[in-house]
Amino acid sequence: MTTRLPQRLTLLSGLLGLFALGGCVHSPPSDPWDPIEPVNRAVYKFNDTADRYVLQPVARGYDKITPDRVQTSVGNFFANLDEPVNMANSALQLKWGPFNTSLGRFMVNTTAGVGGLFDVASAVGVDKVDEDFGQTLGYWGLGQGPYLVLPFLGPSSGRDVFGRVGDQFVYPLNYVDEDYDYVVWSLRALDLINLRASLLGFEETLEQQFDPYAFMRGYYLENRLKAVYDGDVPADRLYQDDGADDEDAG
Repeated sequence: MTTRLPQRLTLLSGLLGLFALGGCVHSPPSDPWDPIEPVNRAVYKFNDTADRYVLQPVARGYDKITPDRVQTSVGNFFANLDEPVNMANSALQLKWGPFNTSLGRFMVNTTAGVGGLFDVASAVGVDKVDEDFGQTLGYWGLGQGPYLVLPFLGPSSGRDVFGRVGDQFVYPLNYVDEDYDYVVWSLRALDLINLRASLLGFEETLEQQFDPYAFMRGYYLENRLKAVYDGDVPADRLYQDDGADDEDAG
């Protein structure tokens, strides 16, 4: 059986090198580094338009015809696929407790949870761990780099773009035989639509902001900072985004 991953190694290696420089820079704690803000704002506007006229209507239709229990099971399935990513990054951060938690969740939900459709682990008190390669890089001291807005993917940073690529090496869907690409892309589309449906209503929050772009920037960067430090951010790493609403961004 062949997989799609070997065919991507050259491309992924190139991307890793391309974004390494951006991720190696420490952003000033008191001022989010957004050196290409005009470009980011243009991409943000493009993403917002695509969401408003394409993704959001599809998500609303999906939400209307799909029972809540089914949406929950779909979310559980894809959350279970993320467990190998959580395990790998917990190990890379030498966090053996979270590693064991993710391993246990994956085993329980894959078996008793019928392939991850049911979150049996949470039902018995085993909470989910969220670790990714961007957090791993931050854990070992790599700066977040410049703030970026990616087409279709949304908020990111130099470090997190690097991290997104790294996580692909342990994401299970990337190891599905290439003969089943149509299944993989169907699953990815379902994941995207289900996720967007779960966020319906958030656009109202953005519309209430004086500067939605700055709000999203502050919200994203602050939450990523908390993720790197497991919620215990050192005082010297806290920053103030003057363009965002402090209370909402927090």
